[in-house]
Amino acid sequence: TATVGALVALSIIALVLSLVKTEDVTLPPTVKYGMVFDAGSSHTSLFVYEWDSDKENDTGVVSQTLSCDVQGQGISSYANNPTKAGDSLRECLDKALKVVPAAKQRDIPAYLGATAGMRLLREQNSSAADQVLAEVGKTMQEYPVAFKGARILTGEEEGAYGWITINYLLDSFTKYSRKARTWVRPEAANILGALDLGGASTQISFMPESSVVNWNEASKFMLYGYDYNIYTHSYLCYGQNEMLKRLAKELIVVRGELGGTRVDHPCYPKDYNETVSLSSFRTSPCTNRSDARLTLGDRNVTLEGRGNASGCLAAIKKLFNFSACGQSQDCTFDGVYQPPVSGQFIAFSAFYYNFKFLNLTEGQSLAAVRETVERFCTRSWEDLSSSYPEENPERLPKYCANANYILTLLLDAYKFNETSWNNIFFQMKAGSASVGWTLGYMLNLTNMIPAEAPVRVKGHVPSLWAAAITFIILTLALGLAALLL
Repeated sequence: TATVGALVALSIIALVLSLVKTEDVTLPPTVKYGMVFDAGSSHTSLFVYEWDSDKENDTGVVSQTLSCDVQGQGISSYANNPTKAGDSLRECLDKALKVVPAAKQRDIPAYLGATAGMRLLREQNSSAADQVLAEVGKTMQEYPVAFKGARILTGEEEGAYGWITINYLLDSFTKYSRKARTWVRPEAANILGALDLGGASTQISFMPESSVVNWNEASKFMLYGYDYNIYTHSYLCYGQNEMLKRLAKELIVVRGELGGTRVDHPCYPKDYNETVSLSSFRTSPCTNRSDARLTLGDRNVTLEGRGNASGCLAAIKKLFNFSACGQSQDCTFDGVYQPPVSGQFIAFSAFYYNFKFLNLTEGQSLAAVRETVERFCTRSWEDLSSSYPEENPERLPKYCANANYILTLLLDAYKFNETSWNNIFFQMKAGSASVGWTLGYMLNLTNMIPAEAPVRVKGHVPSLWAAAITFIILTLALGLAALLL
């Protein structure tokens, strides 16, 4: 009798469960990871990003998980010892694997993008550049990641990906709507321009008010279901470090002062001296340029600071060929086409670091900025070194030249004016993420990674499931009571 009763109870339970209505239940999306090395001219950094696998409009909603600065100089400095270029990445790779779950490491796409430093090395010695990239790739392949390649980005790619990064971080493309509980495109989205100043190149990218006439300077993207056409241009040899080398060469060689061993440098602080070798100008395509006067051996020349603000500005302006544009308004310098700047801009990298050091703040008038720069340029070396004891003594005497260069680039070349100057914001971070090209690169690459379909399983409707459980418990209780009686 007990056995028959138990069988009857189980049959009733099975019948009830089969009658309970089910519906599709979507499980939470899995998390994907990606890593990108930014191999710049002066240093290398690693960034690790993550995003949910069910992407929004085929573009991942990416956040920064880790940033790691590689010790030493940029990978282009290892041209004579390529193996060290690969070894320099190991410390940051080890740190990255500590933040990525072991189960996901084999699937994490890993990229290395090299910028202007490697572009210059490729011009100077293409085989050395290939060897450096090969050693970097060899090291990355030793780690449990899905290595996707190490390559040299074009200047236009670098500029465009920086533009993507800025507008992504500032919610120009998409933002989360709590009301709709989804990601939506902002109404009247404010698309910002990007100004990037590195060691060997500088980039400008923005959406012009009118269409871009010269499509050689344009980039097209589809992000979050919308098309974007932007103007972008990169100027190789106009990065901060290469500019300083070119300036020194102009002062020593082009002005006909090659015969002397001591040359005035208007941008350096008064009483500051720096000795350079003529042979150092032959190490970069930016200063070599087949100049016959650079073949006069390895003689040293001492640059003597004069702290001359107006002389510094005049010397820097000679680095640009403004006359090549004639009367054209759609031209920067060296005959390069550019539509008029429009909208707001974020200036990052060396733009930001120089203005931060000079304590220049957003909202200051252009006149106030110029006054601050001029006042700084007239300070003596003794004054500066005692006022900034923690600053790198090799970097400190360069700020006058850097600031005047930035003003010349933004005002005379890109043609910002008294009014549009206030549309430039100097920033290095937006939220918790760094501003640069790597996030834009990763964000664009997520368009090439197939979106995972949401995982769906059969689940019971909660109210019916609760009723079924209650019925089962009562049935078992009644069955147990019947057995006892």
